Amino acid sequence: MANGSKSGSSKSGKGKPTKEAKAAAKAARRQASKERRTQLWQAFQMQRKDDKLLLPLMIGALVGAGLVFFLVGLIWGLQWFLLPIGIVLGILGAFIIFGRRVQKSVYKKAEGQAGAAAWALDNMQGAWRVTNAVAGTTQLDAVHRVVGRPGVILVAEGSPQRVKALLAQEKKKTARLIGDTPIYDIIVGNDEGQVPLSQLQRYMTKLPRNIDTKRMDNIEGRLAALSARGGGAAMPKGPMPGGAKMKGMQRTIRRR
Repeated sequence: MANGSKSGSSKSGKGKPTKEAKAAAKAARRQASKERRTQLWQAFQMQRKDDKLLLPLMIGALVGAGLVFFLVGLIWGLQWFLLPIGIVLGILGAFIIFGRRVQKSVYKKAEGQAGAAAWALDNMQGAWRVTNAVAGTTQLDAVHRVVGRPGVILVAEGSPQRVKALLAQEKKKTARLIGDTPIYDIIVGNDEGQVPLSQLQRYMTKLPRNIDTKRMDNIEGRLAALSARGGGAAMPKGPMPGGAKMKGMQRTIRRR
């Protein structure tokens, strides 16, 4: 009985966190929440300076939603019940407007910079396996490889004349390993037949689903072995600022 009592108390002791642990977890959550609010406020201030329409649109969404719900409520005498609902929905709409305009601004600043497509691919939501710069040139043109439910997607950024040759070469090597799995190729840009950076993620999510996750794992393993044998082209983790020094980076990129 004594052994059983001791065992039970030890289990309950292990299962329940101490007061200190609870306090530490609460403090960590509070700190994380404070940091998120600070980052959000900083992003708002930066966007507000560059985007003169931001505040009018956000205020318009808030006031408009509240006014619509208030007027609808007048019909049934429920205006004071529906008004708070309208205000909450207006706040939600204002945040959606803020998020979309921030995203648009970020893509606009990144567009045309080396590494912008790689940055967009790294920020995709969902089961996408991204390998940056599987091929590249000393001018920082690059081909990135993505394995997903559509199959294999090769995404190129840089000079269209140079990346077309890179794409063809990479597509040929990839086809040898993956059999009849579909291969898609995309050139990021604003010319005819290209996909703008801001629409890259949406374009890829609209591609048909051709393979399952098991097939994805198999393909990823084969292509990883190919990359290990051939090495990879070093690319920036995000968009490169204009005029940045690239000599060291260019030396690391495999000549094609």
